[in-house]
Amino acid sequence: MKQNIYDNDTFFGKYQEIRARENNYNNLLEQPNFFTLLPSLQNKIVLDIGCGIGDFTAYCIDQGAKQVTGIDISSNMITNAKKRHIHENLSFEQIAFEDMIVPNGTIDFISSSLAFHYIADFQLLIKKISTALCEGGILLFSLEHPMVTANKGKESWITNEEGNYLHFAVNNYQDEGLRTQNWLVDHVIMYHRTISTILNTLIENGLQIEKVIEPIPTEEALRNLPSLNKELRRPSFLIVRAKKV
Repeated sequence: MKQNIYDNDTFFGKYQEIRARENNYNNLLEQPNFFTLLPSLQNKIVLDIGCGIGDFTAYCIDQGAKQVTGIDISSNMITNAKKRHIHENLSFEQIAFEDMIVPNGTIDFISSSLAFHYIADFQLLIKKISTALCEGGILLFSLEHPMVTANKGKESWITNEEGNYLHFAVNNYQDEGLRTQNWLVDHVIMYHRTISTILNTLIENGLQIEKVIEPIPTEEALRNLPSLNKELRRPSFLIVRAKKV
């Protein structure tokens, strides 16, 4: 199942508003940690899955990549990416990775930021990624943390009568599968998987895990966005780097 939520005009408009803010979770938490795990991109062939408006895809060109392709199922995203970023070695295509034809062993680096939790068949996804990567190639991805996706869209922060956070309740963690949540619009579909499923799927498909990060906000980030204090009690994101062996 491929949900194209970013072509919902209401959703996309609200999403753009969030991303336009200098102080948001992506800029202060997910992206800084994601960037710490980047390999050298000099003369590399790169594929960015769920490229969005293409900012990271274009960054790879700036880092010396030989050829970079950004893919996304959203027409809104790809249209914006093509307008924002033009380079002879950079291309964007509206397609799901599951439907893309990629010759075996031809990609040096595959990246994906906060997209994999929208993909129904994780096993098939990782198998195809492993096949596409050359020996020694790197996969780097982030996704919503399983602690967040577990609760079937229900609010999980427990508060006292004054509204102060007491703790975060995790439920239905072992019950993997489809989830719906209300984020910007109602009934956004994503898929919950346990940490063990995520990591073991990589291992079973010939990918050696090199680093795992559950991002912690810096002091500066906490000053700029106080709501990030909740990240000290429950992580929002999981970031994984793995190598084809």
